[in-house]
Amino acid sequence: MAVLVAFLPVLGTHGGGAAAEDTNARRSRPHHAAAPASAMEPAAPVLSRAGWTASASDEETAKADNRAANVLDGKADTIWHSRWSADAAPFPHSLVIDMHRTEVVSALLYQPRTDGANGRIGEYAIHLSTDGKNWGAAVASGTLADDATTKTLSFAARGTRYVRLTATSEAGKRGPWSSAAEIQLLGDPGLPASVVELPTTGWTASASDEETAKADNRAANVLDGDADTIWHSRWSADAASLPHSVTIDMHRTQTVSALTYQPRKSGGGANGRIGAYSVATSLDGVSFGTPAAAGVWKDDDTVKSTTFTRPTPARFVRLTATSEAGNRGPWSSAAEIRLSGPADPAVSGAWDRVTGFPLVPVATAVLPNNKLLAWSAYAIDRFGGSNGYTQTAIMDLGTGQVTQRRVDNTGHDMFCPGIAMLADGRVLVTGGSNASRASIYDPRTDTWSATGEMNIPRGYQSMTLLSNGDAFVLGGSWSGARGDKDGEVWSPASGKWRKLPGVPARDTMTADPAGPYRADNHQWLHATSRGRVLHFGPSKQLNWIDTTGNGTITPAGTRADSPDAMNGNAISYDIGKLLTLGGATAYENVNATRRAYTVDLGAGAGTPPVSKRTGDMGYARSFSNSVVLPDGKVAVFGGQSYPVPFSDATSVMTPELWDPATGAFTKMASMAVPRNYHSVANLLPDGRIFSGGGGLCGDCATNHSDGAIFTPPYLLNPDGTRKPRPAFTSTPPARVANGAALPVTTDKPVTAFSLVRAGAATHSVDNDQRRVPLTFRQTDRNPAGGASYELKVPDDPGVALPGTYMLFALDAAGVPSIAKMITIG
Repeated sequence: MAVLVAFLPVLGTHGGGAAAEDTNARRSRPHHAAAPASAMEPAAPVLSRAGWTASASDEETAKADNRAANVLDGKADTIWHSRWSADAAPFPHSLVIDMHRTEVVSALLYQPRTDGANGRIGEYAIHLSTDGKNWGAAVASGTLADDATTKTLSFAARGTRYVRLTATSEAGKRGPWSSAAEIQLLGDPGLPASVVELPTTGWTASASDEETAKADNRAANVLDGDADTIWHSRWSADAASLPHSVTIDMHRTQTVSALTYQPRKSGGGANGRIGAYSVATSLDGVSFGTPAAAGVWKDDDTVKSTTFTRPTPARFVRLTATSEAGNRGPWSSAAEIRLSGPADPAVSGAWDRVTGFPLVPVATAVLPNNKLLAWSAYAIDRFGGSNGYTQTAIMDLGTGQVTQRRVDNTGHDMFCPGIAMLADGRVLVTGGSNASRASIYDPRTDTWSATGEMNIPRGYQSMTLLSNGDAFVLGGSWSGARGDKDGEVWSPASGKWRKLPGVPARDTMTADPAGPYRADNHQWLHATSRGRVLHFGPSKQLNWIDTTGNGTITPAGTRADSPDAMNGNAISYDIGKLLTLGGATAYENVNATRRAYTVDLGAGAGTPPVSKRTGDMGYARSFSNSVVLPDGKVAVFGGQSYPVPFSDATSVMTPELWDPATGAFTKMASMAVPRNYHSVANLLPDGRIFSGGGGLCGDCATNHSDGAIFTPPYLLNPDGTRKPRPAFTSTPPARVANGAALPVTTDKPVTAFSLVRAGAATHSVDNDQRRVPLTFRQTDRNPAGGASYELKVPDDPGVALPGTYMLFALDAAGVPSIAKMITIG
């Protein structure tokens, strides 16, 4: 189907409204010249439709040939349509694809009709079945945009025979109809969701043949954790002919769901990259039976994965190569091989179904009313120019429903902005495509309004609210003139901006080879007392910033031995304690790092923070996102080991959880969809985490107009059921002052309380997040099992920054309550 993958024109460019900059010069400078070649192809193969059949809950055949079979005929001008003659069939309408064989499937591609708008699917759900009778829970659901573009509806890769698409609304509300021109399915992209990498302790590896005469290319090298050592088939004297195999002996029976293959590094040569392969399992090392997975890997050095058609108990797993990816010779090689199995929810957490959005959620903000605000750019799937409007969406966290709105009244294309969560719960959005503009969303009235324009046009800037309720912005040379993006402060009283000539951005930049255009982007800012801010990255240099008067900036040492860490993450996990994770020495096209550091503010402003390297992540990441949990642990999602905007190559599919008590990272259940450049993550009031987005590159295959909610292990039993959790039995006041005593009651005794500030994420930055553990005393014990407490809100607004917080109670097992939303200040 030709419409699935189209060539992407050079992406549109952004001006910024800077009077001194020539308009034509602004338009000639792209955000990125074009999406990379890897963005133009789906991460998973398009499955052959040979032998497939399609059926429908209803179809129009009386007055038109709108049979379900038309979605498989390869013709965009023939369609399936729900029954519309006589009495139209009411919702829901469904299509069932029968592949007549078991395949690993990871996405459904829905092409709307091209001859009209009627019947474009709005709300949908996808179910899978091995027998066509038992369907289980939906693997994906959501809301589609009302346009004619082909939609990729992703879900966790799984072996199945039947795929059912159910429409429950028409996108434009035009009538009780559903239609489709073509349906395609994508195959195996790698790891399915809710698996974890199995520990290799005690494992051994053997091979059909190996090179030991002229090099140490033993099979054992695939398990040593060193990508610089490899297994290679015998190449000295007479090279061993294909096929070649490596067999992993786990020395115990475990359930295995997927295999991951890391080719040798390009620096060591391309010879032996595996092309066509199969994977088989055995309980005894003798009988291997039918392959659990097979396919062809691309000829590059990125990590490859393959999903088994079903989880399989095994002791031995054999990877067999039947071709060399580049047809360079009769060789095979591997740097590392890993196996994954089903995750224990109580240890690794679990993912909910994938939720489709009518846009790519490039930026998100958690609202006080249990909703999530998201937006993309002037378009739902691409950016370009300074168009003066923005596509937005709001997800109701209670119902899961998503609604879309185009915001025109502020004259602001809010792509690539700075964001600050204001003291009263409103969301301040600055710059980006319309680089001097500033807009405010008010969740109380569900309205957008304009506020004063910035003095300096910006894009990729960072913001934070100050302890006095003002908002501070710094950097942002992506839009407007390059360089000189010095600090400014916005006042909620006047709605105007005040320049800070004493806070030059040049003192905060990385050493990116692209200069200010990249070097002043996405800064990590932590507000403290009396209007001060710690700038603690992504440059290796830290700085104290004072925003009073004209402002000042004072060097505060370096982040221990950390290099620059552009597009890494930073988060406040405790009072005066910060964590930084990953990043890279340049914006793109360099290796990311696995390193993580703690930064302790110590005595506060004016004294150098104490930076220390903590445990390394299991994976190098750039373009990832992190959130702090109510218990002080930090979860990190997605990213790439070699950052390239708009690409899904080198994606890290395994989230990790950092424990401040040990400094160690634990691998969590893998994701179903890559989350890289332009992705987001947010802690939700129920203690779960939203992770979504990525892409926004137009007619490419790496737009991810969806998200999924991750349930951390603190909420789950080993069988996946929910642990009983404490609950508030009183309603705290909507607003409390700093220093106030806050009375609360719970349904059972608890051992901790914490505040987590509602966050706003974009471009791997969320400076609004912070966790504030509370001191408290028990004031009463209810005979029925409940208890009353008095919580102490910190006096210092530099600790409990003004704004909306989620108040959590945690029991002795560390299980958090559903939060109560309160405003501090």
